[in-house]
Amino acid sequence: MTEAATTTAPFPPAEDAVRDLYGAGITACRGAFSPRWADRMREDIDAAFAEARGREGGAVGRGPHRYYVEIHPEQLRGFVDLVDHPWVRAVSEAVLGPGYRIVELGFDVPLAGAVNQPWHRDFPMPEETRRDRRLTSLAFNLTAVDTRADMGPFEIAPGTQWDDDARFGHAMFPRREDYPRYEALAERKYPQRGDLSARSALTIHRGTANQSADPRPVLVLGVDAPGAGNDGHHDMAVTRGFWESLPERVRGHLGCPVVDELVPLVQKHTIEGLVMGDA
Repeated sequence: MTEAATTTAPFPPAEDAVRDLYGAGITACRGAFSPRWADRMREDIDAAFAEARGREGGAVGRGPHRYYVEIHPEQLRGFVDLVDHPWVRAVSEAVLGPGYRIVELGFDVPLAGAVNQPWHRDFPMPEETRRDRRLTSLAFNLTAVDTRADMGPFEIAPGTQWDDDARFGHAMFPRREDYPRYEALAERKYPQRGDLSARSALTIHRGTANQSADPRPVLVLGVDAPGAGNDGHHDMAVTRGFWESLPERVRGHLGCPVVDELVPLVQKHTIEGLVMGDA
């Protein structure tokens, strides 16, 4: 890791994370990175966000004043620090197997005025999860700011990664009449710079209303078990020079195209319904 990334925090055992992910659907490693590392990540997010909003298809709406942008690994100076972090490696392997694949790098930005999202999961439940009660993907999240209560914190309903209801809209959205159940379960999260979390994106969650004047950018790293198929929703690539600079143990988990020149990404990971506004 780079000097700016290092911390003295002990990392939780992977078996604790597995228990959390199969139980609550979310787990965390506090202080995984230094605040200085998170500040540099924020600089990269801000630069990528400005570039993406300046062209057609560069950012996709996730509700009013809320955006998602997928980026190439080279747009994040701390990419290797992140994917080669011992907790990320250990949790990915423990949950998804030694052949896990890095399939997504992006960020969410709830701006001032962002409203409550509808309760949702990020994609329909895979058949392997329904049949075998097995998780086939993880989303790692890193906040770029110290989260305050007025910034629209992330809200999650623990244990709902197993909810299997044929009445979900688009197989992702609970019915409004069921919202009281999720609100009763809901926990709001207040991560600080340097904190790292992992969750099943099947666990029912939402972003809440940002009542502050400040954006709340959050980095997203998506990791799949072999054959999970989420790579089909993403288009990240790396240049040959960047590929050759990566440690072999990182290259072994990165299956994206290796190209001569990067092309700006046109976003295609939309989530049906989230552009519709307040829940």
